[in-house]
Amino acid sequence: MSDYRIETKCVQGGYTPGNGEPRQIPIVQSTTFKYATGEDMGKLFDLEASGYFYTRLQNPTNDYVAAKIAELEGGTAAMLTSSGQAANFFAMFNLASCGDHMVASSSIYGGTFNLISVTMAKMGIETTFVSPDCTDEELNAAFRPNTKLVFGETIANPALTVLDIEQFAKAAHAHGVPLIIDNTFATPVNCRPFEWGADIVTHSTTKYMDGHGVGVGGAIVDSGKFDWMAHADKFPGLCTPDDSYHGITYAEKFGKAGAFITKCTAQLMRDFGSIQSPQNAFYLNLGLESLHVRMARHCENGQAVAEFLQKHPKVASVSYCGLPGDKYHERAKKYLPKGSCGVVSFELKGGREAASVFMNSLRLAAIETHVADARTCCLNPASTTHRQMNDEQLKAAGVPAGLVRMSCGLESADDLIADIAQALEKV
Repeated sequence: MSDYRIETKCVQGGYTPGNGEPRQIPIVQSTTFKYATGEDMGKLFDLEASGYFYTRLQNPTNDYVAAKIAELEGGTAAMLTSSGQAANFFAMFNLASCGDHMVASSSIYGGTFNLISVTMAKMGIETTFVSPDCTDEELNAAFRPNTKLVFGETIANPALTVLDIEQFAKAAHAHGVPLIIDNTFATPVNCRPFEWGADIVTHSTTKYMDGHGVGVGGAIVDSGKFDWMAHADKFPGLCTPDDSYHGITYAEKFGKAGAFITKCTAQLMRDFGSIQSPQNAFYLNLGLESLHVRMARHCENGQAVAEFLQKHPKVASVSYCGLPGDKYHERAKKYLPKGSCGVVSFELKGGREAASVFMNSLRLAAIETHVADARTCCLNPASTTHRQMNDEQLKAAGVPAGLVRMSCGLESADDLIADIAQALEKV
């Protein structure tokens, strides 16, 4: 499908049925797979043959959907995980271990910030957080000899900062490490980070890719471009024999195109088991088939709502890169020329109390711990997704206490604006 446009890949990528086979991807709802001989199965355990033996590691349904996402991003290999959080953890932990260091943008999803700053810190992995607007000098100063990766989000959740992917990729590569980008909000429809130098892309497929709030999931995609063996001293897990898996050296056996995902599957999925269920993968594929259509409408509604809020006297500020004058408008024209997403963040005059009154007065938009859905929803991040952060951390992440994150769905923009207007009257 490499010669087709992304719209066609959304609909038909990843799976091509043969004569008399199911038109839709089959749900292989089985934990195990039968083989005629032990030798046949042994070849699978030795990674000498392709196939399936236990769904915790791989499943045909999941692989079809992962292949579609790899095609959409322009990568060489991909895998599904049980959630976006699992995808980010696996992607980072596949490279960094106790005693290692990472560099990350400070403007990222609160759950990911906690994963990095608390949980992975307990595992002995230190992280230096840098502003998404840092200078080249500030960014390069964050690196250490034991730095193993750089992490950021294309569009940060919920601050909506737009990362300068080329800047971060250039710095990462200058220090011999890959750049991992969480591309959840933009999706490959609006941005393909590999084209700007990123090496690994992650997704919470729960969001726009699913788009209907039916299945939690995540994905990791490898660009196949980072030369692990050229930096073998930094990545012994990929470039030296894995004693836990028959002494395989992943970078030698599977090359740049397959080493990262193979290690992530054979090692991390084996040990942590954060697999996406085949049923959820099936739901995800249904969402992917309309992703290119839905993203255009999400962006259209987000733009309309942002323009309305920008002019309202009770709104202190609006963050949406589609607005002329927005801090990230010019950067978005480079990385997101077709639009960003349907999420609009805004701060009401009156802070957290005003945000609470506003949200409680909404009739159409629902208060949910969710985002990027067909139905409009909203929340106050400081009280929910980012509540583990103190005021200083909230400020660094671009999430003031009175911020409202509204995810514009696929409804009529006129109806959404009318609902917002009547709620603002109550403030």
